[in-house]
Amino acid sequence: MAKRLTWAIPGDIETVSGGYAYDRRIIAELGRLGWEVELVSLGDGFPRPNAAQKASAEALLMSTANDRPIVLDGLAFGALPEIAAALHRTRPVVALVHHPLSLETGLTPDVSAELFSSERAALMATRKVIVTSEWTAAVLADQFDVPTDRISVVLPGVDRPTAAIRCRGEALRLLSVGTIVPRKGFDILVEAVAQLANLPWHLKIAGDHSRHEAEAARLGSIISRHNLSARVEVLGKVSPDHLQALYRDADLFVSATHFEGYGMAFAEAMASGLPIVGTTGGAIPWTVPSSAGRLVPPGNAAALADALSELIKDDGHRQKLAVGAQKEAAKLPSWSASGIRFSDLLATLT
Repeated sequence: MAKRLTWAIPGDIETVSGGYAYDRRIIAELGRLGWEVELVSLGDGFPRPNAAQKASAEALLMSTANDRPIVLDGLAFGALPEIAAALHRTRPVVALVHHPLSLETGLTPDVSAELFSSERAALMATRKVIVTSEWTAAVLADQFDVPTDRISVVLPGVDRPTAAIRCRGEALRLLSVGTIVPRKGFDILVEAVAQLANLPWHLKIAGDHSRHEAEAARLGSIISRHNLSARVEVLGKVSPDHLQALYRDADLFVSATHFEGYGMAFAEAMASGLPIVGTTGGAIPWTVPSSAGRLVPPGNAAALADALSELIKDDGHRQKLAVGAQKEAAKLPSWSASGIRFSDLLATLT
């Protein structure tokens, strides 16, 4: 019997972000495992679509075949509680939740409450909820009242690059990766490195800066205000090959993100043998143990600066964390293993 599946996403599957990368890689693995995946793009505007965008997405979803499971990416799923209930009556509905919508940085209390209510209602209309970390699983059970027996964790996979041989240059090469949006805390990161002007470092920031133009402009303003244009490079969106080269050429990975539902960039950095300086936001402590990096409270530029200063100055500690990062990364699943787990969960629904 053919294994058929519908997978619905907001926007463009080629969007550069951890969530879309997860979708792309799992869909590819499912294809290798014999699944016939119908990909449905629900359009733009999520997680807060206007009336026309929402109506268009609902029409697309209701026209999908009802003889197979449907996986809905959480960025859209949480905004569509009514259509989730309608789909739930005719087929197995699987919600793929990267992180709860209401926890996004920069939301007003009213918008956060609206998204929480909408996503909670949508999650009630599911056969299975797949999340990308144990942290997200706990949040959905504790705060959204999703039954624990309905939640399954499928960690992102990690590629196994050849370990780089790093030669320390005059300035320590810092790398940060993430879309330029408020949640990623690049403003905090620049405020932190601005406190270390007397130390030898150079920072590269790789990530799409077209998704939130106001935040990208604000970041540029902060860099200029601190006269760091020669030491902080904002590269914008880069190709996968370029990104791997950046990991390979860096000495240390740093992120000031306010929270992550998993933190794929952290895992990729560890797999490349990079010591980590990050935050304790969300699932990051589950992804980055103390043997691999230093984590500080999110939103605290002074604490981030202290952690960076320590590792810039202390080659021995940095190398110890680099070894720990590779050891921890070796415990993470491959994309093939994550695809098999996802496939096994879908098979229970068919």
